[in-house]
Amino acid sequence: MQRLARCCCGRLSATAGGSPLKISACHCRSCQRRTGSAFGVAVFYAASDVAVSGEASTYVRTGDSGKELTFHFCPSCGSTVYWQPQFRPGLVAIALGCFEESSDLVPSQSVYGDNAHSWLDLRFG
Repeated sequence: MQRLARCCCGRLSATAGGSPLKISACHCRSCQRRTGSAFGVAVFYAASDVAVSGEASTYVRTGDSGKELTFHFCPSCGSTVYWQPQFRPGLVAIALGCFEESSDLVPSQSVYGDNAHSWLDLRFG
């Protein structure tokens, strides 16, 4: 199965093949700031299963692990489409909200729950 993820304006996209290896909802303050929302959702694929098209700008930050995360976003509309976490070598995370079809992509874990908003109640099947 091929899944297409793209930015708001469509200039940056990522196509992922196969099934995701992991889907995580992250409540860390950095993901809250990056998304402008209560949390971010990362859909992890093997890097070899992801093809990227279009120009991207990058933002690198150091995570709590001391390892870098490199975020790739559209220089035109600003949407973060994918990122490469150094603490998960060989994997690429794609933002769930960028997928054309994501109704069957359900997080299997939640991380940084201490930072979750009190009104949020996620349930994983």
